[in-house]
Amino acid sequence: MPDTEVPEIKEVPEIKNGRKGGSRLALLLALVAAVALGRFIYSGIHGRVEAESNLQHATEQAAIEDVSVECPKAAAPSDEVVLPGATQPFVNSPIYARTNGYLVKWFYDIGAKVKQGDLLAIIDTPELDKQLEQARADLASAKSNLALSKTTAERWQGLVKTRSVSQQSTDQAVDNLNATQASVDSYSANVRRLEDMVSFEKVYAPFDGVITVRNTDIGWLINAGAGSPSAELFQLAQTGTLRIFVAVPEVYSRAARVGSPATLTLDEFPSETFHGKVTRTSQSIDMASRTLNTEIDVDNPTGQLLPGAYVHVHLKLPSQTRSVIIPSNALLFRSEGLRVGIVRNGRAQLIPITIGVDYGGTVQATSGLTLDDQVIISPSDSLISGAPVRITAPATGTTR
Repeated sequence: MPDTEVPEIKEVPEIKNGRKGGSRLALLLALVAAVALGRFIYSGIHGRVEAESNLQHATEQAAIEDVSVECPKAAAPSDEVVLPGATQPFVNSPIYARTNGYLVKWFYDIGAKVKQGDLLAIIDTPELDKQLEQARADLASAKSNLALSKTTAERWQGLVKTRSVSQQSTDQAVDNLNATQASVDSYSANVRRLEDMVSFEKVYAPFDGVITVRNTDIGWLINAGAGSPSAELFQLAQTGTLRIFVAVPEVYSRAARVGSPATLTLDEFPSETFHGKVTRTSQSIDMASRTLNTEIDVDNPTGQLLPGAYVHVHLKLPSQTRSVIIPSNALLFRSEGLRVGIVRNGRAQLIPITIGVDYGGTVQATSGLTLDDQVIISPSDSLISGAPVRITAPATGTTR
């Protein structure tokens, strides 16, 4: 046999290629693991950042105050202002006793109309009567002494001319006459004082009016003077003309001009109006209420209007006044003055306003607000200008 040539042994390509594939596979696996780890780390960091961002956003959202808003309503242009008031007597006087004693009789009770000088009551004053008797007796004695002193002085003045008596004796007689005359004058003054006191036993009406109070009765012990409110015997009111005092807001003070007409309406006379006029004002705005104290007088010859009645006073304004109506619970009372919160660009703004008429549940704002403003209803006391707010209820009530 021919010699068989042994083939040369070479590396198996498959084995060599398998080692290279394994390295590549390991590298690929490592790369995949690195990518997965990177994604895991990135996911963790991104999640934490996102959580912190969400927490910050939630905190910011929680700090925003939720508010309800309402747009003001347009009030009708007004050419008059209506203000509350109460009627008062033009003159209201308590009647007191000027002397001590016991009430014998009274002649008029409450509701009685009296004229000036009418006898209202009689007081018994026995001690005073005795004092007057004694004073009159003292006056009579002093007058007798005066007559004797006068006669003596005239006689002595005649005798001194003939030098029958000394000049000193004559001077003493004249001085005695003057002293006696002074005593008579003193006793006369005392008698007149006591007579005046006795005249106060009868109590008279000082002016025409109506008895509104009687605080006495027969047999009561009467003390002179006005020592206490219960000491008054009667109260007398002059009701032919009545006064009404009203507090006119500063914004309407131009309507309270002296001489301006005023119209009065009362609930008990729904179909009637009464006419008066502004007679005087305080000429000064009250610092606490920002109002002008105004007096209105109205004639009441028939007594149809009663003192103490509640009235609505209508005052004409010089020109029409435009205003808006807002709920009363929108008002904020701050140390710097009255404020209302409104929403602008997502933030609260506190603005000053001027109140015209208070209707109870609503108020009239004569300045500071427009119909487009979003007024915050029931704002919190901690609300400040610039604070972010979130509207939870749409604005309602806008009237054009």
